[in-house]
Amino acid sequence: MISEQDRSGPANPFEDGGSASLRIAARYRLDISYDGTEFSGWARQPEIRTVCGVLEEAFSTVLRQRVELTVAGRTDAGVHAAGQVAHLDVPGGIVEPERLIRRMARFLPTDVRVKAITAVSADFDARFSALRRHYEYSFGTARYGVDPLDVRGVVSWPREIDLGAIRDASARLLGLHDFAAFCKRRDGATTVRELQRFEWERVGDRLTAYVSADAFCWSMVRSLVGAMQAVGEGRRTPEWTAGLLAARSRSSSVTVAPAHGLSLVAVDYPPAAELAARNRATREVRADLPSAGGCC
Repeated sequence: MISEQDRSGPANPFEDGGSASLRIAARYRLDISYDGTEFSGWARQPEIRTVCGVLEEAFSTVLRQRVELTVAGRTDAGVHAAGQVAHLDVPGGIVEPERLIRRMARFLPTDVRVKAITAVSADFDARFSALRRHYEYSFGTARYGVDPLDVRGVVSWPREIDLGAIRDASARLLGLHDFAAFCKRRDGATTVRELQRFEWERVGDRLTAYVSADAFCWSMVRSLVGAMQAVGEGRRTPEWTAGLLAARSRSSSVTVAPAHGLSLVAVDYPPAAELAARNRATREVRADLPSAGGCC
């Protein structure tokens, strides 16, 4: 990330005359959506197509300077986003958000869009300022499978499902717990999370899980959903699910649900006056999280 004191960047690409001004970095929040089908996750990787890699290349081309993005939550290969949030620092003064959005629309492939660009203070950090992340997981329960128009974002589950048992099991997991049984272990990374919402809604042939937490560890959301599938089919009981919270390592009995049913739909942030305090509090408990790897 480029320092706010960097004054050596190129001229603002939106100034017709190309005249140089003080190169003080400005920070911008990006609201992003993408179809994760053809991406190998969010995190940049050499020679591999990722959401971050595609976005950074496009922004660097448009702004004529190298930029790096900081994201609210890295998603795994195949996972979608309707409400991903990132930020970038732009040395060289102020850009015009609406004009930049239009230019990015021309440079980006059709499976990723920057929907909004907002100037924010230096205290805004897409990752450390976040209060909670919201995910949705979508199943299609029709006997014929999933409608072809929905197949990239909905998982077919044409079984008899005990929704009452699923809701019971989900409620038992709410609160602050060690979710090691549901997470792929990463050295030095905590698996303690506060699961704030885990609810299910059925409308016609669509069954949707709503999952919210302060943060998620690697494969956690899809493992939670996979465990609920076992409960819904009667292969496990709600008590079994709650018992997994006593585990201190990943459970081999928990199946990870397919990636394409999952979407990051929103990220919550505190008011501007509370951002700095939130950053400090988050860094104190998340300082050991690795900088690479997937989520959810």
